[in-house]
Amino acid sequence: MVMPAAHTPAPLSLKRGEGEPQQGHSVPRPLGRELVEIKEVGIVKDVRRGIARIEGLSSCINSQMIHFASGTKGIVMGFNEKDVWALVMGDETSVSSGEEVTSKVEPFRVPVGHGYLGRVVNSLAEPMDNRGPIKPDDFYPVFREATGVIDRMPVDTPLETGIKIIDLVIPIGRGQRELVIGDRMIGKSTIGMDTIINQKGKDVICIYCCIGRSQASLLKTVQLFQEYGAMDYTIVVAATGADSANAQYLVPYTACALGEYFMFAGKNVFVVFDDLTRHAWAYRQIALLLERAPGREAYPGDIFYIHSQMMERAGKLKPDLGGGTMTFLPIIETIQGDFTGFIPTNLISITDGQIYLSTSLFYEGFKPAIDMGLSISRVGSKAQYPAIKDVSKMLRLEYIQYRELLKLTRLRTRYSPEVETKLKRGQILTILFEQDKYKPLAVEEEAVIFYAFKIRILDLMSVNAVTLFKANIMGFLDKNYPQVLVKIRETKKLSPEITEQLDKALMEFFKHK
Repeated sequence: MVMPAAHTPAPLSLKRGEGEPQQGHSVPRPLGRELVEIKEVGIVKDVRRGIARIEGLSSCINSQMIHFASGTKGIVMGFNEKDVWALVMGDETSVSSGEEVTSKVEPFRVPVGHGYLGRVVNSLAEPMDNRGPIKPDDFYPVFREATGVIDRMPVDTPLETGIKIIDLVIPIGRGQRELVIGDRMIGKSTIGMDTIINQKGKDVICIYCCIGRSQASLLKTVQLFQEYGAMDYTIVVAATGADSANAQYLVPYTACALGEYFMFAGKNVFVVFDDLTRHAWAYRQIALLLERAPGREAYPGDIFYIHSQMMERAGKLKPDLGGGTMTFLPIIETIQGDFTGFIPTNLISITDGQIYLSTSLFYEGFKPAIDMGLSISRVGSKAQYPAIKDVSKMLRLEYIQYRELLKLTRLRTRYSPEVETKLKRGQILTILFEQDKYKPLAVEEEAVIFYAFKIRILDLMSVNAVTLFKANIMGFLDKNYPQVLVKIRETKKLSPEITEQLDKALMEFFKHK
């Protein structure tokens, strides 16, 4: 039904499929005429498990917003010749049969803006931290097509995670999509949290997207961010396990919308999706309720599409579009280390690399339990500072060779001098890579520690002495050679001048210690 605006002498009609004008563009207004508002009115036939069946909306399109008379919003998810199927985004009990539904053929939008920094919001970007309403800067479409290739730049700037293994061996660049994969309770979420904590003072806006986790886990995460001062630059977008499948399906798209708003404003954004396994479960439940044909593992046929559509929204924009970046760290849970499942293999093929966490390494006490043999970053050294690139050469190969050699020599008691040397360097490297959670390292710390390993000065020490070196070297340099750390921090390079001073500092440290 068409409802002309007041004082409209000659109503206009819009063609089906035409949406709202893009930001910064206006629709020409014909002389002597005003634009009209087009609404369709439908009736709810029934509501089942968060799915409303509606009749009367003949001009709707997929993923558009609809409004129930009760004030609840909905998302169109499918239709046939007679009915429209829509997700109820809110309290299902507030929608009843016979209720009116209005449609304006508008995309589903959520409020966005700087006021969301430091807040915890739900899948509709509504506050859930009891700190009052949030004043939005704008409204942004949730389901938006990814930016085209022609508007992107290559990823060449590192995102400093503060995790030694990742920064040195599996580097992540700003604008990259790096998958974190592994069994439950072995440190997957910790990697995302550590990275967020490490962005303090680095001009990066962080978004932590909680999908299907417990409320206790969410509360613990928020308290952790508050403790480390990370909430000042972080938005937590959450749909817990107590929320509906509809909310869990929508929440990562809401996180993308919030991130894209800042990206197009020229900011650097980092988003953690924890985790997309539960998102896939939620979408499978919705698809089955919509009576869509199930495919492999009962997932609908478009499960690959919805995840790829989401992941493609990350990237680095060209300078004429603001030069902003958005980096994704999706998390996937496996069962008994099997990463050949349907959802893991899908996301491995979509993303720009994966960080694989090994259960066996975790129970050996090696933390973070990252398997360097199965982990990879397809951006590689392009996303490393020169100082890190200089000290990280051959580290992966040396560690993998050590792990293989350890298996071969496990039952032997005597080794050749060459084998003993390799085993000792592997032990030293293992100690250097070990890292406590929530203690990310700065670039200069990583460069100093592994520079010492590179020049083989640590080979002359006992394994216990290496532990003491790792714990005390930065304090010694900060007290006696602060200019070395400042130069590395500023230049991100190990110039001949810096290495000369660093050699002198290391010799003095070992002489006294």
